[in-house]
Amino acid sequence: MNSPTHPCAAQLFRRAKRARGYSIVEVAVTLAVAATLMAVGVPSVASMLASVKLTSVSNALLFDLYLARSEAIKRNGRVVLCKSADGVTCASGGGWEQGAIVFHDVNNNGARDPGESLIYHEQRSTSEIRVSGNQSVGSYVSYGPDGRSRMASGAFQAGTLTLCRQSSDSTEARQIVINSGGRPRVQKALVSFCG
Repeated sequence: MNSPTHPCAAQLFRRAKRARGYSIVEVAVTLAVAATLMAVGVPSVASMLASVKLTSVSNALLFDLYLARSEAIKRNGRVVLCKSADGVTCASGGGWEQGAIVFHDVNNNGARDPGESLIYHEQRSTSEIRVSGNQSVGSYVSYGPDGRSRMASGAFQAGTLTLCRQSSDSTEARQIVINSGGRPRVQKALVSFCG
């Protein structure tokens, strides 16, 4: 097709050529590339968000441990961090994901009794994160005036709190390891099951 010779017609012809749009093949290829990028990107974003939640909950629990330890030194007396569903008393069952309290344990029994002052209450909000402790730190962590962790019986207390997303497959986890001196540290781990 030859271009028109009239100046106005030539201008209209150039505009019509520029405003032609995309072919169906170009649109299909663009959509295919976008779908591929989304398929690759969405799982990694979901994994990243899950990792951030796990880190957030482990940092909150680590803060609780450091608070209990520093309060024991400051008060020159025993301070306990225990799991608590109601924010008032220590829970005998369930995991640490239900929440925790820090209190001044005047009678050194590892449980909050009437009259013992509540220092802090941590309410957990993420239900998909499970937090469990091995036997020595399954219910509480207790710090003496010297900043060392001790059981209610007086024996040294060391253990591991494991935080993971609820899963029947192997999954990423965080572990808070409390050494015999009472100092906690966080490490990454992989667990085979988290229920």
